[in-house]
Amino acid sequence: MIGKEAQAEFLLEAMPYIEKYQNKILVVKYGGNAMTDDTLKQLVMRDMTLLQFVGIKVVLVHGGGPEISQMLKRMGIESRFVGGLRYTDAETAHAVRMVLAGKVNKELVHMLGSLGAKAVGLSGIDGNILKCSKESEELGFVGKIEQVNTDLILSCLNAGYLPVISTVGYDDEGNIYNVNADTAASALAGALKAESLILMTDVRGLLQKAGDADSLIKKVYVSDVPSLIKEGIISGGMIPKVQCCRDAIRNGVNRVFITDGRVKHSILLELLSDEGLGTMFVKGD
Repeated sequence: MIGKEAQAEFLLEAMPYIEKYQNKILVVKYGGNAMTDDTLKQLVMRDMTLLQFVGIKVVLVHGGGPEISQMLKRMGIESRFVGGLRYTDAETAHAVRMVLAGKVNKELVHMLGSLGAKAVGLSGIDGNILKCSKESEELGFVGKIEQVNTDLILSCLNAGYLPVISTVGYDDEGNIYNVNADTAASALAGALKAESLILMTDVRGLLQKAGDADSLIKKVYVSDVPSLIKEGIISGGMIPKVQCCRDAIRNGVNRVFITDGRVKHSILLELLSDEGLGTMFVKGD
């Protein structure tokens, strides 16, 4: 009985949040451990389906690093990383398109459909969504986003579909680009003027002390980001992730969350409860 009462309490607590997000756009970047663990993957897709059912316009943006590495290994291509980003020559870029826009994207769309969601699979190439140039010659065809076209995404949302977008970009010369999923989600959320962006990751959020989960910083104003970097609180791989949060806020997103995708129902707990789960970024001082 206690379990049922707790469920009822959560639903009552969630009501004002559901009302706030109804008919608003939510962008979720999906990756990390939640994407490689089959049980967590099923739960995340159930959460996406529920959010669509209650009237939230969800856009799911995904990567698929482990699957790309497996495919490259089968093709006899060595995975090489520069500054945490995958070096991408032309052959690797085509493999990225095959894995992300083909295998991973369609698996997620199929799973959502089996749960009752109306989902459609897209890549950054479809509808000219993500136009790119090279981030640097050193990285090869790793995409720097130059332009975002939201027409196709908005058409899907207005028709009641949940767009599932793989982070593959293009240019006018016919090149294919591998785009970082955090960067793509941030750019898409800004262009869509989303109410919120959630970045699912493998840490609890931004920590005051590295490795100490109890030192979670629950709220960060983007104006404080430079000082937090200077103090070393934001460091290493968290720097580009936080910069994505900052950029999304500057481009009109109201709230950005870094949340732990390893926790069951982390998205629902982040969006639809009083306590939240990870770190929330907002504009202001």
